[in-house]
Amino acid sequence: MDKKDTGYDYVRYKQLLAEAVDEPRRLELIEIMIRENARDRLEAERAADRIAMTVMTVARVLGPGGRSEQF
Repeated sequence: MDKKDTGYDYVRYKQLLAEAVDEPRRLELIEIMIRENARDRLEAERAADRIAMTVMTVARVLGPGGRSEQF
């Protein structure tokens, strides 16, 4: 039932829901959705951290006045 996939795949979740005919499969579906949502949030947090680090690096390189003061 578990399949590695990126993004929110409505067709895949609809199929998994159709297959969840008993309690263990429903619990497995819930676990998959929770795990994948956590993975997506972690990826978003890492992307935000990379952007923040890039902004800080650019600001440090350009200095307090930006590039216009250097010329």
